[in-house]
Amino acid sequence: MIRRLWGTHRRLRLGTRLALGMGVLSLVVFAFVGSALTMYMRDYLERQLGEQMKLVQVAQSKDAQAHSTVQRQPYYGWYTAVYDVKGGTAVLRKPADVPADSAVLAATAEALPPAGSDEILRTADIAGKGMYKLRACEVEPGVVLVTAAPMNNLQATMRQLITVQVIAFAAALLTLVVLGRAVLRRGLKPISDMAHTARGITSHDFTDSARLPVRADGGSGGPEVEELRTAFNTMLEHIDDSLAVRTEAEQRLRRFVADASHELRTPLMSVRGYADLFQYAAANAPEEREKHLARLRAEAARMGVLLDDLLLLARLDAAEVETPVRLEDADLAELTREAADAFRAGHPDRELTATIGSDPVRLRLDPLRIRQVLDNLLTNAAVHTPAGTRVRVELSVTADSAVVRVADSGPGIPAADQERVFDRFYRVDKARSRDRGGSGLGLAVARSLVRAHGGTVELTSRPGSTAFTLRIPRPRPSE
Repeated sequence: MIRRLWGTHRRLRLGTRLALGMGVLSLVVFAFVGSALTMYMRDYLERQLGEQMKLVQVAQSKDAQAHSTVQRQPYYGWYTAVYDVKGGTAVLRKPADVPADSAVLAATAEALPPAGSDEILRTADIAGKGMYKLRACEVEPGVVLVTAAPMNNLQATMRQLITVQVIAFAAALLTLVVLGRAVLRRGLKPISDMAHTARGITSHDFTDSARLPVRADGGSGGPEVEELRTAFNTMLEHIDDSLAVRTEAEQRLRRFVADASHELRTPLMSVRGYADLFQYAAANAPEEREKHLARLRAEAARMGVLLDDLLLLARLDAAEVETPVRLEDADLAELTREAADAFRAGHPDRELTATIGSDPVRLRLDPLRIRQVLDNLLTNAAVHTPAGTRVRVELSVTADSAVVRVADSGPGIPAADQERVFDRFYRVDKARSRDRGGSGLGLAVARSLVRAHGGTVELTSRPGSTAFTLRIPRPRPSE
């Protein structure tokens, strides 16, 4: 039932839902106000009745002292009794005006502590008579006067008050919902017009034209609606750009798939060719087997590296599912020294200058992945520059990050290519051989790994100087 009502509510128009929401909120406010008013009025009337009983008992106490009992009944329906209380037991003095079941009055007299309090008030139900307010006071030591006043008039007044409140609040609630729905419908009309415009957009054929023939017009609705209308029209203006971006993204995807298939096909063809040569050599030229087997292993290893890079990039793209980065406390300075030493050992023809410092730089990072980034950047400097080019690696620390700068004094990267060097399978020199230029994934992998650490990698290049700047955030002292 509740689910059906909720489904019906969700299908209503926004103006109706807002009006109903205002009605529910008003109902809660009315209920709170009515309850508070009712409680206050009841307490007020009971206090008034108590004060009235107190004044009556002043006169009744004098009557009881003079005649041992109360001779006169103050009001119709009231009861008055005088009790002798001794040892916690109340004995009624007669004659007395009490109901047939006077146990409640006797219990009230017995409840008055001896010399402990000059009065006691309570509410009780007298059998056959209804609810009564009872007040007991001590006339003299051992003598207690009990007065009972009916509460039927008070209860009737409260019922009338509640009835008036219900009728008034119901009328106010109905008026609020009806008028509020009309006001909201008028105020939401500009938004409804924009909804009709949006439905018109859904029927537009984007394949024929990148321009949208519809716009949200009108000048009513207030500043908020005007702001929404302006943003809506601005969004429509940007759809043209979005279509162009989508087309470019589709082209890049096709190019990526084509490049990936091409890069994998080349080593596969090489593996197949060397496998055939190895089979031929095994049968006809045994001395050639090891050479063909070595080339076969080299092509398989190169294909394995390419597949690993593609898999790593795919996992980084889906980092919310499974992250390939395993963070731990590590020394970035030591990782930079190891990368510099490995570069010197692998490229003895390159002059490498390392400015690292002796102090450790402790960060939360994945040592293997950051080392892979540093190796990629240093290898990129060696592969894409002439022999003898000087290479520099520098490590510095700022207030919020650690900065590693890998620079070379090579010919630089053309300005037209600088924005795309981090794209997958992109090569600045399209004619460069794969043995020298690589697969075009190194910088893409480096940027993705740095981003997985929350950092950035930037390129600045001009003729005679190319630098990649790697920034990894440092934890704050409180962290």
